[in-house]
Amino acid sequence: MGTALVYHEDMTVARLLWDDPECEMECPERLTVALEQLQRRGLEQRCLRLAAREASEAELGLVHSPEYVAMVRGTQSLGKGELQALSGQYDTVYFHPVGAPQPAFTKLHTPCSMPLPSTGSFGTPTPQSTFHCARLAAGATLQLVDAVLTGAAHNGLALVRILIVDWDVHHGQGTQYIFEDDPSVLYFSWHRYEHGRFWPYLRESDADEVGRGHGRGFTVNLPWNQVGMGNADYVAAFLHVLLPLAFEFDPELVLISAGFDSVIGDPEGQMRVTPECFAHLTQLLLVLARGRVCAVLEGGYHLELLAESVCMTVQALLGDPAPPLLGAMVPCGSALESIQRVRAAQAPHWTSLQHQDMAPVLSPSIGSPEARPPPPPPAGAEYMVAAAAEAVEALRALLDQLRLRPLPPVRTAIALTSTDAALVLPPGVLHQEGSAPREETEAWARPHEALVRNEALTALGKVLNLMDGILGGQVSSGIAATPALATAATLDVAIRRGLYLGAQRLLCVAVGQLQRPPHLSDDGRILWLDIGGPEAAALSMFHISVPLPGATGGLLNCVLGLVLPLAYGFQPDVVLVALGPAPGLHDSHSALLASMLRGPAGGRVLALVQESKPQLTGALARALHGEAPPSLGPCSAASPEDTQALKHLREQLEPKWRMLQVAVTSPGSLQSAEGEQFAPQN
Repeated sequence: MGTALVYHEDMTVARLLWDDPECEMECPERLTVALEQLQRRGLEQRCLRLAAREASEAELGLVHSPEYVAMVRGTQSLGKGELQALSGQYDTVYFHPVGAPQPAFTKLHTPCSMPLPSTGSFGTPTPQSTFHCARLAAGATLQLVDAVLTGAAHNGLALVRILIVDWDVHHGQGTQYIFEDDPSVLYFSWHRYEHGRFWPYLRESDADEVGRGHGRGFTVNLPWNQVGMGNADYVAAFLHVLLPLAFEFDPELVLISAGFDSVIGDPEGQMRVTPECFAHLTQLLLVLARGRVCAVLEGGYHLELLAESVCMTVQALLGDPAPPLLGAMVPCGSALESIQRVRAAQAPHWTSLQHQDMAPVLSPSIGSPEARPPPPPPAGAEYMVAAAAEAVEALRALLDQLRLRPLPPVRTAIALTSTDAALVLPPGVLHQEGSAPREETEAWARPHEALVRNEALTALGKVLNLMDGILGGQVSSGIAATPALATAATLDVAIRRGLYLGAQRLLCVAVGQLQRPPHLSDDGRILWLDIGGPEAAALSMFHISVPLPGATGGLLNCVLGLVLPLAYGFQPDVVLVALGPAPGLHDSHSALLASMLRGPAGGRVLALVQESKPQLTGALARALHGEAPPSLGPCSAASPEDTQALKHLREQLEPKWRMLQVAVTSPGSLQSAEGEQFAPQN
């Protein structure tokens, strides 16, 4: 069905009728600027538009009491003074009556839609009440969920497991209360907390609140105890907390409370996440539940960066590669302390966190007031000016990056020496017939005896042509087939070709029984990761080997706990994935690995496979093209041997590769990131 957008014009007409500084940022322009940017980028035109509807009162009654619904319905007949008095009885709840004066707002001249709910044409909006708008918002979300489930499940699938990911900067305590005793719903929220000194000031927003009754372990709170968290902190939280639990939970639907108030420069969140980070987070969630992901717009109050963040999310939902992340990937000490605490709180409930080396939590419980740091100073004028300047610079850097690296005309290309009748490719994947010139190919092949044969030389020419297209900006990702005996030699030539074409950092992930090139440089330009080596060993910070895990849980631990943290820390220009003989490795495993490696290099992935595996090639093509990889199903636990091998490597690598860290090791490391990420030499 593609990506659905749902929206309605009435959602732009509500505005507070009295002065209240806390609500000034809740304005209709939050929606209209996002919609305009989606249209300017051509994203809305690529989506399926759905009509919004009002949720019925019976549907509202699934989570709200009849008295509450009746109270909100009754606001439609109240005047301004009565509404202001009623609003004062609640914490940050505001009501808008029918027939109120309408604010001026930007009109859109074409049909429009929102990133994850709704659609309708803008004309002159009819004055509407909060009750009507709230029913529209709920109904639009239900329309989206119905469309996704109907299309993905071919009608009739009974849902038993739902994952809710709340990445808004505020804790979603209402959602938590609704599902805290329900083991069929896994609720994850990260939020600005500051040891209980940020709204909603609740003790149950902390990491040790894990749910109640049968729902213990199905509420996951990750509190941020300082402002200024950035891309590295958010990605680390996904890799080391959310995704291990999500894969073990095996959801059938993912719902995102998609607030963008953690974006840099936002006056409410005061965090430093740049817009493209939301594309990476969305991509990582799309590997779950066969891609059935529904996101619903929540907060976000820096208008320009809100619009960019919405666009980044929609692009990811459409399958486009995410732009590379800006800035060094170094989690700060406070983020590591929060990650450490939530992993410790959840370990008793999740196999994926058990048997891992859990360092003792160093900070005292926040239940002791004397253990809490002083509250941060209020965001004064100087801070806001500096934050605004930093936000403008981040936006400029992102737009420059998008201009310098526009989406290639070909998202995925496949270079095969012959077409296999059993190979099924998704629509839009290009079968590339081109090859590098024969003399040039022979020159690159000369050091390798395995490439002398005509079949291997022909395959190498196609690999070189495909690498040229990826680094030249004509192709985003690709798959090349090689003869079985020539895969390792072809890989060596591909590495050297990538460096020759100007790649500053090249990540090579070799899976299975593949020989490491003998003269691989150790100057920081190449990160070699061998999954299938004889033992867990770090020959250097750039040459790393780990045995092939024997179970799905072990493979996931390896990917989430080693491969992706190294990849995001290295920030490669291109990723090479070479797949050799690997007993026990299924096509779904390889597709998952390829899909998740799209993020660190901005979609630039070249996979080398043996030509005799058409089903594997098809699975890789779909994953690299942006489709969700096949579900792994319930995950078997990692073996003690796999767990120990991963632990051994992490102990060696964590001091230099900071994205591997999941805990603070000393009180001094609770400060902001000390030092820099281990940087490759140019």
